[in-house]
Amino acid sequence: MIISAMPRTSNAMALTTSRKNISRSAASRRSGIFLLLSIVLSFGCNQPVLAQSAGCPDLTGYMAFSGPDWQAQVTRLEPLLGRCLDSSQYFALLGAAQLNSGLLADAFESLERALLLDPDNGAAQVDYSQALFQEGQIFNALELNERLLARTDLPASLLPVLRERDERWRALTRQNEIYADLLLGYDDNLNGAPAPDLVTLTLSGESVLLPLNPEFRPISGPYGNIRLGGRHRRLSPGFQQNFSADIRGRLSEDSDSDLLQADLRYNYIRPSRSHSWQFDTAFSNLMFGGSPLFSAAEGRARYSAGSLGACRPFYDLALQYQLYHDQSTLNAADSRLSAGLSCPLGGAEQPALLTFLENARINFSAGVLNSQALRSERPGGDRQGWQLNADFQFDAGPGSVRTVFNHTRMRDRESYSELLISGGLRRVERSYVLAQYRQPIDISGINAVFLANFFHQYQASNIELFENRDTTFEVGLSFRFR
Repeated sequence: MIISAMPRTSNAMALTTSRKNISRSAASRRSGIFLLLSIVLSFGCNQPVLAQSAGCPDLTGYMAFSGPDWQAQVTRLEPLLGRCLDSSQYFALLGAAQLNSGLLADAFESLERALLLDPDNGAAQVDYSQALFQEGQIFNALELNERLLARTDLPASLLPVLRERDERWRALTRQNEIYADLLLGYDDNLNGAPAPDLVTLTLSGESVLLPLNPEFRPISGPYGNIRLGGRHRRLSPGFQQNFSADIRGRLSEDSDSDLLQADLRYNYIRPSRSHSWQFDTAFSNLMFGGSPLFSAAEGRARYSAGSLGACRPFYDLALQYQLYHDQSTLNAADSRLSAGLSCPLGGAEQPALLTFLENARINFSAGVLNSQALRSERPGGDRQGWQLNADFQFDAGPGSVRTVFNHTRMRDRESYSELLISGGLRRVERSYVLAQYRQPIDISGINAVFLANFFHQYQASNIELFENRDTTFEVGLSFRFR
């Protein structure tokens, strides 16, 4: 069991997304993970006594130490370094003390030296696997813990402790979550109606203004937004998988504008230090006013590699098949090819007024869009365009803020209708801003998140029917159960 050959670097499953959960679990452990008395003495009883290096004193007194002042143990052991350079037992003791003192980097160095001198040093293996776990290398830690459980000289008193932590660590690789979002809001255009009062028609070569039927004018009012769902996350060496299913509904006094949407999603992430891959698939179904409106299947791939200064570039390809249940002529296959940068904004030192940028990040992307008509009679035929997107996230007091800015332009390749703009090509330009504030709160011992969302969009077109505005504001709570 040549443990010294194990690399300290992450095995690609020290995922950023799992590090926080792992760190929280490690922080909640009882202080002094394994007392040296039970590890070194009992584990060492079944092994030959290691030969003392020349000048290295008897370490029995140090082995009896059981905390809680581990830093004092480090202070006692460090002066012996020059005399115990070839003692695996010494470096195992020093590494254990450093590990329990929170000196993770120093503990790694000491425990690795202990295993270089004696790869079968059981006490060093026990603490080294714990150090790997605390650094986020959960699968390396599990592998080493399995080797320990397979040893025939394992003391009976240590076996249940190692089994318990094996179960606890493995539980972190399979995570289930149920979530519920409850929000109340106000929307000034619940039905997504056009903004203009008049529509211009072209009749016999002349432009005629006709008033829009009041039935199709914007309807405003309060609403309730409910979202229920579940998520399963599975961590494996080298990659991560996420499965989620949720259903969300928006209810208001105008029942004809009620929305009900169901989504199924699968996400696959394969990260490394130099690059990462991400694949997503999703299936969605939308009902509007109690009737099926729209179904979609989509796939997406994102690749990120290299760096431009502090920023990391990424490349994104998304495909979507759209099926309209009552208007099959609108069916389409949409695609988007984009590239962007993900940049941290915080530096080593921040001016007092800019401390909120310490953990801030901004993502920019630009892409080309194509909408391929699946039926020749689709109004406007195929469509092409482009899109710009900016996503800015930063801390704000006890919470965090996320803002998204998006601008999209599309143009038809064929006439939308001979009755509109003299049969010319339709152009649509849409911009929106989304701002969300999130703050964790505690409600009678239940973890929740307070949410406040603001959304505004403006869509312009050379055809009045496609001009609209929409502004919503909502507040509520998000609950997570694991």
